[in-house]
Amino acid sequence: MYAIIETGGKQYKVQKNDIVAVEKLSARGGDKVQFNTVLLTGGKEVRVGDPLVKGAGVQATVIDQIKDKKVISFVKRRRKSSSKSKKGHRQQITLLKITDILESGADKTNVQEAKSGKGLKIDYSAKVNNTEKTETAMETVKVKTGKKTPVKKEPKVQRETKAVKTASSATDKKKKDTTKKSTAVKKEVKKKSS
Repeated sequence: MYAIIETGGKQYKVQKNDIVAVEKLSARGGDKVQFNTVLLTGGKEVRVGDPLVKGAGVQATVIDQIKDKKVISFVKRRRKSSSKSKKGHRQQITLLKITDILESGADKTNVQEAKSGKGLKIDYSAKVNNTEKTETAMETVKVKTGKKTPVKKEPKVQRETKAVKTASSATDKKKKDTTKKSTAVKKEVKKKSS
């Protein structure tokens, strides 16, 4: 038996014992919720709603409220503006385990209806405490390392000129050596001729 439900502006095909990640719902982990927006139920007999199947419902247990993978939005505008913007986003989702698919009688159950959690703040305190501990540990490590001496960086222009100077001083030495040799040769020539 399967059903197609609608939640968070999306449609999901679900079966019993499926684990589904849907848009954030206003429920905590362990709560039982019911989806009354059933578009189709299938199995031995397929029932199609107009637009919903009357009396049908899908019950699920909330496993956890989590955040999805990070999606990076990068926009670069060329030509005259040359601007860039980079933003990250993690969508809040709810993990559900489907427990029951009811073809009829969903109106009479006392299970809370699944409502959108838009604008609802979720308490991630258990997850935040672990990150706070690691942050404080990182801060203590940074304090223990001590002071760092600043490193002076020379501009590229100065480096190039120094390289040129060393090359020119090497050529100057060669010139001096050749002039010394030529004067020594001239003196020897004078001694031999006299």
